[in-house]
Amino acid sequence: MAYKVFIFILLMITWVVLSGQFDAFHLALGLISCGLVTWMSSDLLFQTREQSVGERVCEGWRLAFYFLWMIWQIFLANIAVLRLALSPDAMKKINPSIVHFKTGLKSDFAKFLLANSITLTPGTVTIKIMGDDFYVHAINDAAAAGLDGEMERRIARIYRSERDARGGNSDGKESA
Repeated sequence: MAYKVFIFILLMITWVVLSGQFDAFHLALGLISCGLVTWMSSDLLFQTREQSVGERVCEGWRLAFYFLWMIWQIFLANIAVLRLALSPDAMKKINPSIVHFKTGLKSDFAKFLLANSITLTPGTVTIKIMGDDFYVHAINDAAAAGLDGEMERRIARIYRSERDARGGNSDGKESA
């Protein structure tokens, strides 16, 4: 029960901060909405319940720093794709491939975060996940080289229980 109260409070704080409305109508709407979301999906946010509230807060901070790093990576990848698109010999530089690798991440949420992070980065799209196997489409060799495991290692650091993240390069690469 304390877990659901924590989720409700977390959602309500988010509601108040993002809405910016402090009148009775909006606060009541927030209470109702956060209550329904907590009741329907409190098991989705945190899969394990062994961690203390302090550990969860630290995890939240690590996730926030990951998002800042991710925004920078998206910016850099946008610049790389823009250079590729504006290059006079762009067709020679485009070499699409399917990159296959096994992840060491264990929780479904960590895998979900990795897959979405890859897809949000221009030049790469996660096309299939089967258990621990990821298949990613990369627009060229530079985008494929960006799948060196750094993103996965950072996600593993967020969730300290994800200790088995791969340390090396991808298993293989197949041409598309």
